[in-house]
Amino acid sequence: MSSLHDLPNIDRPLFRVPDPEAFAAHDAPTHPPRILLLYGSLRERSFSRLAVEEAARLLAAMGAEPRIFDPRGLPLPDAEEASHPKVAELRELAAWADGMVWCSPERHGAMTGIMKAQIDWIPLSLGAVRPTQGKTLAVMQVCGGSQSFNSVNQLRVLGRWMRMLTIPNQSSVPKAYLEFDEQDRMRPSPYYDRIVDVMEELVKFTWLVRGRTDALVDRYSERKESAAELSARVNQRAI
Repeated sequence: MSSLHDLPNIDRPLFRVPDPEAFAAHDAPTHPPRILLLYGSLRERSFSRLAVEEAARLLAAMGAEPRIFDPRGLPLPDAEEASHPKVAELRELAAWADGMVWCSPERHGAMTGIMKAQIDWIPLSLGAVRPTQGKTLAVMQVCGGSQSFNSVNQLRVLGRWMRMLTIPNQSSVPKAYLEFDEQDRMRPSPYYDRIVDVMEELVKFTWLVRGRTDALVDRYSERKESAAELSARVNQRAI
C-alpha cells in the first residue's frame, strides 16, 4: 500500500482510508423505502403521469412508500420565492424521500420544461441539508412515436449533477398512447415488464444505500472547505 509520504499534495489530517465498517449500516432506517415520483406533463391524460402511477403501485406492492408530486401550479424557477406553497411542498418531499423516480415525455427530442422546472427547484443544498445527495434515482420516459432515449439520457446527467445514485436500469415507452387502456392502466407488454424491473431494482438499491449515505458521500475535497465556503459554492443563484 502506498504511504502518505508518496502523496505530498495531500492534507494529511483530512485524508481518510475508507472504512469497511462504515458501510455495515448498523443503524440503517427500518421504515419502508420512501420514494418520490415526478412526472413531466400537465395534460389531462398525461402518459408520464400514468406511467408514474403504475410505478407507484408496483413500489407499494414491493413494500415501499411512494408519493407522487403534482406539478400543476409550480411556478417557473426563480419566478417566485422558495416560500411558494408548491415549491415548499416539493422541497419537503425531496427531503423526505430515500429515492426518486423521474419520468418525462420526450418533446422536441428532450425532456419537457415541466420536468426540468421541478428538478431546478430542488437545490443542491438547503443550509447543511442536501435534499438529493446520496439518494437513489430511477429514470423513465414516454414517447409519442418510436422509442427514444433522449429524455432518460438527459435525466441521467441531471441525476449525476444532483449527486444521486442513478440505477443502471431504465424505462422508455414508445407510442405510449397504445400502451394504456380505457381505464388508464398499462397493458401487459415487455414495456410494462421493464417498469417492473426498474422499480424492483430501485427498491433493492435503496435498501442497499440507506444507512450508508454519510459514508458514501464523504469527500476529501469538501472536508477541506468550511461550511460557509461550501454553502456559498452550492447555493449560487446565477452564473
